[in-house]
Amino acid sequence: MNIFKRILGHVYFFYGILLFCITMLVVIIPTGISLLYSDPRRSRISYNAFRIWMGIYMPLVFCPVRRKGKEHFKKGENYVVVINHNSFVDIPVSSPWVPGPNKTLAKSELAKIPLFGIIYRSGSILVNRKDEHSRKESFTRMQEALKKGLHLTLYPEGTRNKTDEPLQPFFDGAFITAIRAQKPVIPGIIFGTKAILPLKPKLWAWPHRIDFHFLEAIPTKGLGMSDRKELKDHVYQVMKDYIIAGKR
Repeated sequence: MNIFKRILGHVYFFYGILLFCITMLVVIIPTGISLLYSDPRRSRISYNAFRIWMGIYMPLVFCPVRRKGKEHFKKGENYVVVINHNSFVDIPVSSPWVPGPNKTLAKSELAKIPLFGIIYRSGSILVNRKDEHSRKESFTRMQEALKKGLHLTLYPEGTRNKTDEPLQPFFDGAFITAIRAQKPVIPGIIFGTKAILPLKPKLWAWPHRIDFHFLEAIPTKGLGMSDRKELKDHVYQVMKDYIIAGKR
C-alpha cells in the first residue's frame, strides 16, 4: 500500500466514526421512545429508525448497499436469517437491510455504552455469553420474538471471520431456534465489508460497495432436534458455495 492511500484510509476511518456519532443523534429519540413499548411494536419503531439512519449514513461514507433476493421473504411469514460475519461493518448493515422488523442477538456489555446503548437495546436480545442463565433466557426470548412475527437475524459463526476461509464453523443455536419454532431459515450473504474495514492496518478503512444477497428459504417443518446438525451442515454448504461462486 502506498503512503498516500494509507494516510487517506486513516482520515476516512475517523471521518466514518465522526459521522456515525453525529448521525446517531437522528435515531436517539425514536429508539428511546420504542423502549416504552413491548414487541412487536418496539421492533417496528426501532427498525424504521435504523433504516432511516443507515439510509443516510452509508451513502455519506460512500458505501452503498445493494440487496438481492428480497422475493424470498414471503408476506405474512417470518424467518431465522443467518448471515456470514466478516467485519464490524456487518452489524449496521445486516438488521436494517433485512426486509422487515427483526431482532438480533447481541452482547449485553455493549448496551452500557452511553447513548449508543439506548439504540443497541431497542433492536436486540441481549445476552451475557459467560452466564449460563442469560444464554438460556436468550433462547426463550428468541422464541418469543418469532411467535410475535419478527424475523431473527443471527450470525451462526459467532464472531468475525478473521481467516482466509469463506466461513468459520457454525454454532448450533440458530438452527435449534429455527427447529423449535418450525420457522424457515434464510441464508444471507454480505460481500464487501471486509474490504471496508480490514484487520490491518489498524484504524484504517476504505469505501467499498456492499452487496447483501438473500438465498432461498430452507424449510424446517417436521424437523426435530436430531436433525439440527444436518440442517446446520446444509445451510453452511449452501452459503459457502455461494460465497466461493461470488468471488470468482
